Amino acid sequence: MIVDREVAWALLNEYTKSESLLKHALGAEAAMRAYADRFSENVPLWGATGLLHDFDYERWPALSEHTFRGAEILAAKGFPEPLIYAIRAHNELQALPRVSLLDKSLYAVDETVGIVQACALVRPNRGITDMEVSSVLKKWKKKEFARGVDRDQIERAAADLGVPLDDHIAVVLAAMKGIAPALGLT
Repeated sequence: MIVDREVAWALLNEYTKSESLLKHALGAEAAMRAYADRFSENVPLWGATGLLHDFDYERWPALSEHTFRGAEILAAKGFPEPLIYAIRAHNELQALPRVSLLDKSLYAVDETVGIVQACALVRPNRGITDMEVSSVLKKWKKKEFARGVDRDQIERAAADLGVPLDDHIAVVLAAMKGIAPALGLT
């Protein structure tokens, strides 16, 4: 079950014009690829899941539509069911249990990419390449920083994935460092 990355990228760009959402998708893709490698899973499938997880968000940002509309589009285009299910399950309004490692990883990665990105953007160099996990954890404790990031959700998701929070942040951070130029975080 291999998903063509170029097909996924084209679909993302058809529905998403916001540079920040595209960068978020790229960060999620990189983190999902890293987790696929860690768990010896299907790297192209996991990467495409990360890349497409919010592809419908710009058009349908209401949680009552986000991922519901996207799942219909993905199914019509023949994307694999595990990808569609994981994307649906990352929206809590879908009320789907996150069962597979793919489901759990996407749920854990989504918000974490956001806080790592926010941490990088407030640094004097606006970069990620020399950032450490400790930098993220320092900002983590400041509840006024990146208020929209649900830290409790990340902690629960990492635990459900069976990965200590520090290790989870390290996986996401390392993956994002690997694509820092594409994220504008060099």
